[in-house]
Parts: sequence; C-alpha cells; structure tokens
Amino acid sequence: MTKNVPYTGSEKEILRAALNRHRDAVVWKLQGLDDEQLRRPMTPTGTNLLGLVKHLGGAELGWFRETFGLEMGPLPFDLDAEDGADMRVEPHETTADVLAFYARARAAADEVIDRFDLDHRGTAWYGPEVALRWVLTHMTTETARHAGHMDILRELIDGATGDHNRG
Repeated sequence: MTKNVPYTGSEKEILRAALNRHRDAVVWKLQGLDDEQLRRPMTPTGTNLLGLVKHLGGAELGWFRETFGLEMGPLPFDLDAEDGADMRVEPHETTADVLAFYARARAAADEVIDRFDLDHRGTAWYGPEVALRWVLTHMTTETARHAGHMDILRELIDGATGDHNRG
C-alpha cells in the first residue's frame, strides 16, 4: 500500500503521492472478492466495482495522454458509444483484463507526469487549456471520489471499509 502523502517535498512529489494513494485504494477495494461480487450491480444505474476501475483507466488515459497530444493506445470501450460504456464491464472482459487496462493507464499517465513540468499545458477534450498541475489535481479528486464510491459498494458486499489495509 502507498505510504502517506509526504508533509514536505516538491509540489509534484506531493501531488503524485496523493494520486497514488487513491489509485492503490481503488485496486485494494477489489482484493478478496470473486468475479460475481466485482461485477454485481450495486445501484439502480448498475454501478459495480470493476466498472469503476475501467472508468478510471479511461479517465487517466484521456486526461494525461489525450490532453497533452499523446497516444492513448487501445481502449476497451468505444469513445463514441452511449454514456456509460466506459463503466460497463462486458461479459468477455475478465477481471485480469480490467486490472491490466488500469495498470497500463497508470503507467502511461506516470510517463506524462515524469516527462512534463507542472506548468506544461495541454487542451482538455472539451476545449480549455489546462496545466499538468490541474490535471494531477483533477485526477486525484476523481480517483478519490470513485474510491469513496467503491468503499460504499464494498461495505454493501461484505462489510469491509477503509482506504487501505491497516493490518
């Protein structure tokens, strides 16, 4: 599990550590559950744990790669499909497939974080110019938000709560 976010250090180091802490919580939320539990729709809209991981992988690739004009690589969903395709895990997709996609997205995003300084600018998919600093902050917030959703879903499945293994 990721260590605590450092109290001192460079801005980039602190932002990256915060993102990694939430990324690790997302993956940890899946541990110990079987495929049925990971795919079980837990809300009226069908939200499930594995779908949230798939969504976060797509968000990382979009925000860190597409924003800065870099190749995203293949996506396991159609960007032009109806709303929610990035959160739907298809029957042919395995848990390992979704986790591999998330790992690839994280690694691709980390390349961008390593390559550019925080003031480096790109263009968001909906038009405005954004700095890497903003993207890091946004993705940390987005990942934390969905890790919170996952915490609630996991509690409903088996009672487990928290953002990391305290044992």
